[in-house]
Amino acid sequence: MAELLVADQATKEFVTGGSFFSQDKMVALQNFSLKIDADTPTVIAIAGESGSGKTTLARLLLGIIQPTSGRVTYKGCDLHEMNKQEQKTFRQEVQAIFQDPFEVYNPFYKVDHVLTTPLAKFGLARSKAEATEQIQDALRKVGLRPEETLGRYPHQVSGGQRQRIMIARALLLRPRIILADEPVSMVDASLRATILESLLKLHQDFDISLLYITHDLTTAYQLCERIVILYRGAVVEEGGVDLVIKQPKHPYTQLLVNSIPLPDPDLRWGGEDQVTPKADISVAKKDGGCKFAARCPHVMDICLQTLPPLYAADPGRSVACYLHQDVPGQQALPV
Repeated sequence: MAELLVADQATKEFVTGGSFFSQDKMVALQNFSLKIDADTPTVIAIAGESGSGKTTLARLLLGIIQPTSGRVTYKGCDLHEMNKQEQKTFRQEVQAIFQDPFEVYNPFYKVDHVLTTPLAKFGLARSKAEATEQIQDALRKVGLRPEETLGRYPHQVSGGQRQRIMIARALLLRPRIILADEPVSMVDASLRATILESLLKLHQDFDISLLYITHDLTTAYQLCERIVILYRGAVVEEGGVDLVIKQPKHPYTQLLVNSIPLPDPDLRWGGEDQVTPKADISVAKKDGGCKFAARCPHVMDICLQTLPPLYAADPGRSVACYLHQDVPGQQALPV
């Protein structure tokens, strides 16, 4: 099976202070692994609260920043060792949709500019007429009317329209992977379903893999097949989205799931697996220990010493928690 985009034990550290001889560092992402195969397009959610490392991961996967250790490859080539042709292919086949749909637009240009520029840069249209036809077709595929969209300035279209224009832009480049970083967090609730439906339709109709980065477990559950839960830069649980959301195993995942509001306050997503964090817990956490130890009601001595690996808690699900180290089965492979 051909590998498309692979993160292999990728770690990213940032210098936060200190002196020339001794620098203080923050680990934003630790030993993250992910593999997207070319032959099996998939929809994967990367979920976690603010500060969990989601944006750092997105920048690593797009080649914007370089990992401190580990590597990220596309079709077997390290993102930071590619030649010009390999870089061009990567830039075309891996597209990004960002959180704020307004920041990507130049207010002095009409919205047409973000659609015509990539077609010209990658030589995907043989004439102006063909380019216009491709643009109109892409807009229709994301639920926009070309006659009501083209010719306008960014401030003359709504936030939902701006975001769908960016989805149309990504589609124009015939990508293999779309990385969507919080694509609906700044859009009205009434438009979120429409945008997510557009992304899912691209996956289904054009065999495009989606990486959906979000803090919203509800939309992740609706859209994705698999989910990876991040906490302070480390993977704490991953697996099929139905299994992870409905039967969370890691104490942090349980807290996240139990925080989802439901119409009936007597109902909970996670059944009986509920966790109440210890508000007054005081843990002298050592470097390398479990990042969730200070908030975990099940904390043990081993949690303070070594970061837990991913254990196979169930078929198709891995959990980074020592509570599951004695579960029958081998230690889980990376995500």
